[in-house]
Amino acid sequence: MFLFPHPPFSLNGLLVMVQESTALKAEVKAFWNRESCDTWHAPAEKFSREYFEQIEHWRYNDQPFIHSFAQFTRYRGKRVLEVGFGAGTDFIQWLRAGALASGVDLTEEALENLTHRIKVYDLPPPQCLKVADAENLPFPSNFFDLGYSWGVLHHTPDTEKAISELVRVVRPGGEIKLMLYNRRSLFAFKSWLKHAALKGRPWRSVRWVLWHCIESIGTKGYTKSEVNRMLAPLGLTAVRMETFLTHADRLARKTFPFWLGDIPLGMLASLTGNRLGWFRGISARKL
Repeated sequence: MFLFPHPPFSLNGLLVMVQESTALKAEVKAFWNRESCDTWHAPAEKFSREYFEQIEHWRYNDQPFIHSFAQFTRYRGKRVLEVGFGAGTDFIQWLRAGALASGVDLTEEALENLTHRIKVYDLPPPQCLKVADAENLPFPSNFFDLGYSWGVLHHTPDTEKAISELVRVVRPGGEIKLMLYNRRSLFAFKSWLKHAALKGRPWRSVRWVLWHCIESIGTKGYTKSEVNRMLAPLGLTAVRMETFLTHADRLARKTFPFWLGDIPLGMLASLTGNRLGWFRGISARKL
């Protein structure tokens, strides 16, 4: 949950909290409205078939584990909601698999990407596509068979509320699948070295670096225990977590002095495998 340094029972403090959250969310929206996730990997003409092919190739080359995690083909004929569809790369897999897919995103840019993408591939129409806020989903409770969100909810100010909303709209017995950034990851440590230690401010925390230096302002990463605390009151069972290494965690030797950090990080990767991956996949079933 996004916390503010104001008295919890002060009406003025509460008002300031709401205003700050609104302002932060506007900054997050402006960032992703400039470019949806992964689109910077596509040099082809925007909205062309080649453009979408380049985005899809990059995403699943870097993150092939998405397919085994999402299991798109298992949801044929099922009601699926994707929260934060971005450029639509995962979303079109639901359509290809025959799912009854709906989606929301905070940005008009994402909606435009996905609308063009569906037309380019002549895919079946989705059930519903909307520009909407993950913290206030415009759907009835207990409706979807699966609530899915990959790498999105750590960007919204109140991540805890967004997860609660995702659970709310899923029917009892339905499934939740989401990915949140892992604060105890190689990428987070590398980012701290780059943006804090090597810039003469080692007192800055990993939280501070993620918030101020990684993607949109306010980005967060979570430990396993923090995720468990967020999920505990939501009425979930069969909770499973797994971490994944991506290109962000890989050790690319670049210019001095940044490559020095690769030595201990490389040793950590060898010893821990995927435990220090930047992506944490979370799956569960609603009671």
